[in-house]
Amino acid sequence: MAGHSQFKNIMHRKGAQDKKRAKVFSKATKEIIVAVKESGADPDSNARLRAAIAAARAVNMPKDNIERAIKKAAGGDDDTVYTEVRYEGYGPGGVAVIVDGLTDNKNRTASDVRSTFTKYGGSLGESNSVIFQFNRVGEIAYPLGKASADDMFEAALEAGAEDVQSSGASHIITTSFEELNAVREALEKIFGDAERSEPVWRPQNTITIDEEKALTLFKLIDTLEDNDDVQSVSANFDLDDSVMEKLSNA
Repeated sequence: MAGHSQFKNIMHRKGAQDKKRAKVFSKATKEIIVAVKESGADPDSNARLRAAIAAARAVNMPKDNIERAIKKAAGGDDDTVYTEVRYEGYGPGGVAVIVDGLTDNKNRTASDVRSTFTKYGGSLGESNSVIFQFNRVGEIAYPLGKASADDMFEAALEAGAEDVQSSGASHIITTSFEELNAVREALEKIFGDAERSEPVWRPQNTITIDEEKALTLFKLIDTLEDNDDVQSVSANFDLDDSVMEKLSNA
């Protein structure tokens, strides 16, 4: 099993995501505010805002919270200026890590991210030091029970998706980065709101790590995601099924 999504699944089963609900809502709110300030408060003409709203719904953010965030940004009630930042580095076992964030203080965020890498045996690199090992794609997820594999595959390809994988508990639809919103909107007309819809950094190749390094890597990722300035973390690790089972049952 490869990639950060498996880490999220493990943590979800342990209930960690519920404990972070307020932080998750805060990150979703920040993305909505940035999207509104960038291109206006009308989702019909603002693709980034449509994506931000979809992401907020995917984490069960209440409709009132979403509308309040849009009005706050549109009305100029929030004068905070957020800057998009990206950090690249290596974690335990040589795993490549990409950290995307929105911050109102780049010096603070850079210092926090650097110290977190160092604390867990990693190292922060220069721009473009690891990003070449990933592809930027769109990823949409639906519960497996929402449709048969054949029906989802047919609908996704008709909508312009590049690939569909139906296994475990989900249908995972891959799109180009540019077509993510269009494909999601087409599928939502058929299947309703997606479970998840977001741009992701998908690794071209993965590095297999043992249980010890995996535990340290998960601490690194979890600590980074706890940072209010961090929106997402991606990594190119792979776990043997035996290691995954141990971590899932721990």
